[in-house]
Amino acid sequence: METTEVTGWETAVLDGGPADGLRMKVSDRPRVIQVTYPCQVEASQPGGARAEAVYLYRRDYTVTSEPLRYGFDIASP
Repeated sequence: METTEVTGWETAVLDGGPADGLRMKVSDRPRVIQVTYPCQVEASQPGGARAEAVYLYRRDYTVTSEPLRYGFDIASP
């Protein structure tokens, strides 16, 4: 695997999963992007507990130019 030193902002797109098609700017080509969605909780008091669903997207190293592509990791926690 060969990587290049990139320090500027690049466009990335998420592929699959709950954030399919979401476009964003990333710096330094991160290996993983984490997406969170708030979940409703019952009987929550103001300032109390909250819950979020966490989804992971992993970089597709075969894509070397913009837009970078991140694929949904079905095994994410």
